[in-house]
Amino acid sequence: MANNTEKWAEEQEPNSFLLGEDRSAQPGFVRQNRRQSGNVGVFKDDKRTEKTHEDPVSMAIGEFGRWQAMLTLILSLLNLPCTWHIFVLTFQGADTDFWCTPPPGVLNRISVDQWKNLSSVVSESPTSNVSVYDPCHYRDFDYESLLSKFSYRELLKSNTDQYELKTCTSWQFNTTEFGDTITSEWNLVCDRKELKNFAEMMFLMGVAFGGFFSGLVSDRFGRKKTLMASLIMQLALGILVAICPWFEFYLVLRFILGFVCVSIVFSGFVLCMELVGGKWLTIAGVLYLLPVPMSYIIISGIAYICRGWRLLQWCVTLPAVFFLVLHWFVPESPRWLLAMGRVDETMEVLEKASKINKHPLPANIDKILKQSINKFEINGKPKVRVSDLFRTKNIRKISLVLYILWFSLYLVYYGLVLNLSNIGGNIYINTIISGLVEIPAILISVVILLKMGRRIPLCLTMVAGGIACLLTTILPPDTDEWISLSLVMAGKFSVSSSNVIMPLYTAELFPTVIRNLGVGTSNIPAGIALIMVPYLWNLSPLSKVLPLMVLGTVSVIGGLSVLMLPETGSYLSDTLEEVEDCISTSNNTQKKYIDTISSNVQSSPSEKE
Repeated sequence: MANNTEKWAEEQEPNSFLLGEDRSAQPGFVRQNRRQSGNVGVFKDDKRTEKTHEDPVSMAIGEFGRWQAMLTLILSLLNLPCTWHIFVLTFQGADTDFWCTPPPGVLNRISVDQWKNLSSVVSESPTSNVSVYDPCHYRDFDYESLLSKFSYRELLKSNTDQYELKTCTSWQFNTTEFGDTITSEWNLVCDRKELKNFAEMMFLMGVAFGGFFSGLVSDRFGRKKTLMASLIMQLALGILVAICPWFEFYLVLRFILGFVCVSIVFSGFVLCMELVGGKWLTIAGVLYLLPVPMSYIIISGIAYICRGWRLLQWCVTLPAVFFLVLHWFVPESPRWLLAMGRVDETMEVLEKASKINKHPLPANIDKILKQSINKFEINGKPKVRVSDLFRTKNIRKISLVLYILWFSLYLVYYGLVLNLSNIGGNIYINTIISGLVEIPAILISVVILLKMGRRIPLCLTMVAGGIACLLTTILPPDTDEWISLSLVMAGKFSVSSSNVIMPLYTAELFPTVIRNLGVGTSNIPAGIALIMVPYLWNLSPLSKVLPLMVLGTVSVIGGLSVLMLPETGSYLSDTLEEVEDCISTSNNTQKKYIDTISSNVQSSPSEKE
């Protein structure tokens, strides 16, 4: 079989690899189409065509081996510190009980609770008819003098309404549960309360811009360089945040940190995807995200032990030091090197991989690689431009629909993840449950994707997640909290599966020359959604169920929009022309994306003979 493949490779002319070529006149064309008429045929089932020059990397080192397994595991662990930095503000800025700072000496005579009762201004809760303590104002009178003449109970019975109402200028905080937080250190309460949401928004805004620019940089300069530079910056920025003395500087650092974290996640994901082939695109792409829910569980434990936001910041930052050794172990993406026409460097990577995989390189691998880059050289050396995402009809449709999907998914997923404290219950337990729910969702996704593809599972999981959120809005007001929490976690389970499918589907829809750019620009609408997440629960005063109603509706709409996209298979396209030709060949958009590639990768050795 190997000899036939090599013989066939030597006989091919460079132009035979151009996807736009009319092959209908070739002898094997009719026979192959006959085999494909019932299903995707040779593309998924015929082992001969899977190892042709359309995927020289998999042909050279195998679709998956020890080399890919080791690198996939290492790259997936990059999600741990990145997710910690995203989620850490849930604990660093947690809402705690606070009250106006009493005059000096008052707490020597009465307790904090007595001080709150004596100085309190009571107002009605916006979401219920219950009267609550207003920590932003106090009644101004000479407490120390009066307490020296009267007892606490006597003063409490007196008419305190006659005293002037004043606005608090300093506060004391209950640090029992979370220790010092950014809220307590910089007084982010009362008229400064929105600044805490702004701190969250700044990080997520960095995520939005970082996804876009890291895509440009990664497609231009390579996955590895972008990854290593981002790792170094993440470590430095995390340390600066931990020692930051000013809130304004903290905002700037968090913005840049968000920019860097998403660059690490996306560069690592694309690199992971470009190391494997066949069905392992699905398996590796999904399992790459498995450390994400594990990071929720881990940070819950870290935050429980490390009370105080600065100590917690050190704890989530320093583990990134260990990832700096990746510079000596992780190679550049061989597919990206090949797309850039750097054959010699590609050969170096493949030779190392073949030794570890114990998969000898084909004797004519040099010729195979040189022939494979011809499709990139048709229009000269590829240049990464944002306009490429909208150059043709079909790639434009893919880009726009994916933008809708990323906005919907991120609003729903992070709307649930980052607002666990607003759902009710203990934040530490909710975080652990959230992680435990997501782990089986990811594992189940592997089986579903291998059996059902990407399109239908993504549609069903997003719609199901939206319905679960909407069901919480029709529950009676006296419903037990655990029922509502169960429905929210069911929605989280479903949307977590969508969150796994989405990056994989996106990476497969975009070709190699703009893959990181495509994933990165998809992060812009996702970033817009993330910016909205901190303010989502501000809708609660209008209606307690309104935030989950918004999430449910957006999830259903996003899920239905998936039906506008084509299905993909275990193949990564390389050029824009390849994607366009594959989708335009047939009216059946779900089947043509795979089948057309199959026909362009045809001419098996037996047919050639």
